[in-house]
Amino acid sequence: MIAFLALFSSLLWGAADFFGGNLSKKYKAVAVTAASQSFGLLVGICVILATSSWQAPTFSQDGYLIFGVFAGLLGFVGLMAFYAGLATGRMGVVSPISSLSAFIPLTVAIVGGERLTTLQIIGISVALVGAFCASGPEIKGGLSAKPILLAVIAAFGFGGAITFMVRGSESSPIMTMTTMRFTTFIIACLLVIRFRTAGGFSKKDLPLLFAIGAFDFFGNLLLGIASTKGLVSLAVVLGSLFPIVTSLLAFKVLHERLHKVQYLGIALAISGVVVISLG
Repeated sequence: MIAFLALFSSLLWGAADFFGGNLSKKYKAVAVTAASQSFGLLVGICVILATSSWQAPTFSQDGYLIFGVFAGLLGFVGLMAFYAGLATGRMGVVSPISSLSAFIPLTVAIVGGERLTTLQIIGISVALVGAFCASGPEIKGGLSAKPILLAVIAAFGFGGAITFMVRGSESSPIMTMTTMRFTTFIIACLLVIRFRTAGGFSKKDLPLLFAIGAFDFFGNLLLGIASTKGLVSLAVVLGSLFPIVTSLLAFKVLHERLHKVQYLGIALAISGVVVISLG
C-alpha cells in the first residue's frame, strides 16, 4: 500500500511539475504557482465536503494547523523557484538538484528513530541516484548561477514542505493539505493586490491550471497518507521519483531527446524500487 501511494504521488507530482514548468515559459512563475495552488484549495474543499473529513483547527503540537501553514509557505517558495528555474530552459540543472529534496525529510525520519534494513538502505540509495540521473544532469555549456540558485531554493522548499506535511498528516492528511492550499491562496491574494494583476491568463489556460493544482494537491495527499502507513523514509524516497515522470513527459510531449544517463537513471530507479520492496 505504502509503495503504491508514494509512487502514484510521484506520478502526479511529475505531471504537475512538467505542465507547470512549461506554462511558466509563457507566464511568470509566481503567477502560475499562485493560480494553480488556488485551484488546489478548491479541490481540497471539495474533497473535505465529499468525505466529511473536516476537523477543527487547533494550535496543539499534535494538530495539523501549524504544520500545514509552514508546509504551504515552503511549498509555495519551492514551486515558484522550481517553475522559474525550468523557465530558464535549464531543466538538466534545475530538476536534478531539486530531486535531492528527499534527503531533508529522509534525514529527519532517520534521526527521529526510524530503522531501515540493509536491503532498504541499498534500495533507497539506488532509487535516489536513479531519480537524479533520470533528471538529465547537464554540465555542458557551463553552469550559470541563476538556475543553480533557483534549484537549491526549490530543493529546500520541497524538502521542508514534505517534512511538515508528514508531521501534519499524523493528525489529518486531508486537513494538512487543505491548510497548505489555504496558506498559498492567501499568498496568491496578496500578490494579486500587490501587482494588480491575476497573471494575465487566458480562458484556455484555466483547465491546465486547474489540472496542475489538482495533480499537486492529490500528490501531496497521497504522500501524506503513505507516510502514515509505514516508514516515512520509504514513503518520501518513493515519492521523490517525480523527475522521471517529468523527463518522460518532456520526451513524449515536447519531443526532447533522452540522454543515455536518463535511461540509466530510469533503470536504476526501477531497480531501487524493486530492492526496497524486497527489503
